[in-house]
Amino acid sequence: MSGTVLQQARLATMVPGGTPYGLIEDGALAISKDGRFAYTGPRADLPSEFSGWPTESLGGRLVTPGLIDCHTHIVHGGNRAREFELRLEGASYEEIARAGGGIVSTVTATRAASEDDLVAGALRFLDALISEGATTVEVKSGYGLSVDDELKMLRAARRLGRERDVRVVTSYLAAHAVPPEYKDRADAYIDEVVLPGLDAAHAEGLVDAVDGFCEGIAFSPAQIARVFERAKALGLPVKLHAEQLSDLGGAKLAADHGALSADHLEYLSQDGIAAMAQTGTVAVLLPGAFYTLREKQLPPVDALRAAGVPIALATDCNPGSSPMSSLLLALNMGATLFRLTPEEALAGITREAAQALGLAHDLGTLEAGKVADLAVWNVETPAELTYRIGFNPLHSRIKQGAA
Repeated sequence: MSGTVLQQARLATMVPGGTPYGLIEDGALAISKDGRFAYTGPRADLPSEFSGWPTESLGGRLVTPGLIDCHTHIVHGGNRAREFELRLEGASYEEIARAGGGIVSTVTATRAASEDDLVAGALRFLDALISEGATTVEVKSGYGLSVDDELKMLRAARRLGRERDVRVVTSYLAAHAVPPEYKDRADAYIDEVVLPGLDAAHAEGLVDAVDGFCEGIAFSPAQIARVFERAKALGLPVKLHAEQLSDLGGAKLAADHGALSADHLEYLSQDGIAAMAQTGTVAVLLPGAFYTLREKQLPPVDALRAAGVPIALATDCNPGSSPMSSLLLALNMGATLFRLTPEEALAGITREAAQALGLAHDLGTLEAGKVADLAVWNVETPAELTYRIGFNPLHSRIKQGAA
């Protein structure tokens, strides 16, 4: 079986344990017809078995794994620009939410939108991510908050992966907020909407993982645990929005259930860190939300590092708390706001993001046997991807071996 050899490239393989960024200065990539890497390494060491394959020079450009946005809410109706104004006038996120704004206002717009409307709206954000080298994007439900509307969102998300050459991973997030018709009846909402909706989504093949929002304005750890138990019964992995506004012990709950990730984590405790370290649960940091909400409490990056917890970054692209659709901006924010190193930041949208989606066996590094998702950049060093603000140096993007 033949394929293609890409050569004269600087490879930021993101394989840990060697040179920074796993960098290979004069590298080559052999990509087989099945869209996987057959060889990644120094050009001088390219095995003779690939000598007859067609070659293409990348002109010394930098190559990274295809970028991965492991936390988005790009399927939704409407926007919340007015709430952005209110926050700038002094209202807090919680005050807006308790007054009927926040997530609930997006629920109204999402319920009114057709599946076609949701797809058309989401494609704007998806195209922005693709234009910056994204090859895999996670998409959550969570703005329908009824069985039919949550399924509508997930169907729209699946369609995105057919409308564009991008891998879409879905997360069922009906436990995102309590809708107005269930006010003060969160347990009834879980019984009558969240759990039946999860069963229906699973039966239709619409869900890859199950998510929730564990917070005072959303659901308690005990309520989230019920959702996680149903996910486990269906054989679905879990993840959790946790410790964004307060410490309810959500990250430990998630880790105790073997979660792929716990996300936000500004108020994460040492107990939560220890639990995540023990289970390998990835910490997904979301600097766009931190920035937009003008938060002061930083996630405990030093403690996460010390415990060996993998750290991923994502856009959290959503209409309220993080209206950001740029992974390159997330890189810069992760470094400037959270003090990640440029290498940690790039790992956060490649290697660690793949782990946060349970896809590390196939994605996230340039290694033989993995899927040939990659991005080619017009930059001199990997750090330049994190250093620049508002500049897109993407030269080309290849998903599963095809440009």
